[in-house]
Amino acid sequence: MSKLLVSPSPHIHSENSTRSLMFDVVVALLPAVLCSFLFYGWREILVMAVSVGSCLLLEWAITRYMLRKPSTIGDMSAVVTGILLGLNLPYTTPWWVVFIGAAVAIGVAKMTFGGLGQNVFNPALVGRVFLLVSFPTYMTTWSAPQGLFGVDAVSGATPLSAVQEGLMRGSTIQELTSGYDYADMLFASIGGSAGEVCALALLAGFVYLLIRKVIKPWITLSIFGTVALVSLIFWGIDPSRFTDPLFNLLTGGLILGACFMATDYVTSPMSLWGGVIFGVGIGFLTMMIRYFGSYPEGVSFAILIMNSFVPLLDRAFKQKKFGR
Repeated sequence: MSKLLVSPSPHIHSENSTRSLMFDVVVALLPAVLCSFLFYGWREILVMAVSVGSCLLLEWAITRYMLRKPSTIGDMSAVVTGILLGLNLPYTTPWWVVFIGAAVAIGVAKMTFGGLGQNVFNPALVGRVFLLVSFPTYMTTWSAPQGLFGVDAVSGATPLSAVQEGLMRGSTIQELTSGYDYADMLFASIGGSAGEVCALALLAGFVYLLIRKVIKPWITLSIFGTVALVSLIFWGIDPSRFTDPLFNLLTGGLILGACFMATDYVTSPMSLWGGVIFGVGIGFLTMMIRYFGSYPEGVSFAILIMNSFVPLLDRAFKQKKFGR
């Protein structure tokens, strides 16, 4: 006579685990990480090592000595947070500033809420915004890569910063963007945080996550579509003051944020339409900050603002129950 096993739901299991999903995200980020190493050299390697190492050390210490729980670093979520934080920083960031960002990301944005799965805001973005507000000089001092390994890098403004500063001096968009090549923005060779060095590498990682079915495309595509539509409207109204859609899609941290941080499982809506509205909100807020705000970049602020609306979106748009 066969034995009957009685257990609570769920009764259908998947081979996916937190560790396997985070491992796929790490693999997807590797092209961008390698490009940042090639173009910024050993100083970017140091920033990334401090960021990842600090996130792992802090999560282990907090779970071991403060929460008195088993360590959770084995799920690799701290590694993902460390990589994303490292990609959101300039390669010239001092190591102690990187450590402070990791402490805020892990200690405040993640573990204060109870750890992975309970945090309201994306930890890496909380760390980045904290550093941007606390250490604006370090966070806004960029150096453009001048060849492989970052040899003889020169300081300069990012395209978004250059446009904002030029408009304040009375220049037109055509004058300010004439020196920028969209091919350079897609492949490399523009200043900014390490994650902005190669848009193509980020898109390759995004495609990998789609193929592995780790994420769904609707949040990312709704962000891209909203940014393109809003910038097209404003550009059509006054092309001498507002940048065109392609410029806004390829510059700043839009691709990194839309592909890897807005799609975070914990801090994004579960339903399709909730995700679409979430993405539309991020895209709209990003363009409002870029066009009318005091900061040239608005992706981080936009994602964090929309993170706070995720519980409301999950309540308004219920996920379809399995089997119905």
